Amino acid sequence: MILPGKTILAMSASVETVTINPTNIAKENKEKIATALANIFELDYENVLKKVQKRSSIETIIKKVDKEKTNELRKWMDENQITTGINIDEDTKRYYPYNNLASHVIGFCGVDNQGLDGIEVTFDDILKGTTGKIAKLADGKGGELLNEGEEYTPPVNGKDLVLSINMSAQAIAEKYLKQACIDNECTDGGNILVMNPKTGDIIAMATYPDYNLNEPYEPNTEELKETWDTLSSGDKTKQLQQMWRNRAIADSYEPGSTFKLLTASAALEEGITTTDKEGEFSCTGGIEVSGVRIRCWRYYRPHGSESLRQALMNSCNPVFISLRTKNRQRKIL
Repeated sequence: MILPGKTILAMSASVETVTINPTNIAKENKEKIATALANIFELDYENVLKKVQKRSSIETIIKKVDKEKTNELRKWMDENQITTGINIDEDTKRYYPYNNLASHVIGFCGVDNQGLDGIEVTFDDILKGTTGKIAKLADGKGGELLNEGEEYTPPVNGKDLVLSINMSAQAIAEKYLKQACIDNECTDGGNILVMNPKTGDIIAMATYPDYNLNEPYEPNTEELKETWDTLSSGDKTKQLQQMWRNRAIADSYEPGSTFKLLTASAALEEGITTTDKEGEFSCTGGIEVSGVRIRCWRYYRPHGSESLRQALMNSCNPVFISLRTKNRQRKIL
């Protein structure tokens, strides 16, 4: 997943997964191997020991770890002459170089690299490609039928996805959105959407608070971190879903006073009014529409006589409601 100019926002990095075959581990080596695995990968010893002592053909110790760690395990295996029972297999892990940048737009992947949110899930079929495989025949005991050979299907890489997001605009939007939310104590956070008016391309889409795409299951605010361990499993799930929610496109908003610009522009284009005609409008604190009185925000001290320019400056509701009525009547006539 990249931006124009080849800035990579999401990529698949090579990692490794460690599994064991408990039945292939000698009894005298089980505790020693459990201790080594727990120490190298910083795991709970008792949980690892239970897996090592199971009567099963395979147990997963840890997934998607860096080769630096698995190389420690390889070195330990060589030093202790452990040749069977421990498997190290190549794997891939989704990685986000810019951590929190555009987190609600990009989304993230699960442990099996399947898209779970944002663009990652929307375009999962395009991004993931197909895995390779080897097909061969085996007898009832799992032995290979040598005469039949095997069929190899190579893996196919997923395709790149180029976004319209401008990295500089996105970073600036996120920076000042965060600052505004903190300065104004916006407990529900905030959103910024930046669009190219000529093409409709979205060049920035910011939601605050954001979260780290490389750690999508970790709490993203100091307040949440303080109470995280006290929450139930269900409450943690609700908090995570709220954290991942891209409110800029998932939640509904009334356009409010920003839409008055469109009403004014349409009225000027149709010649219904002019910008500075004194006394053309009058605010009495409200206006009745279909039997319902809609108040001005300053109903307690009405704006009185106004021009269109003054109405915009005052964000006066009755003026723009009457403008819409005038425009409708003109269209009918």
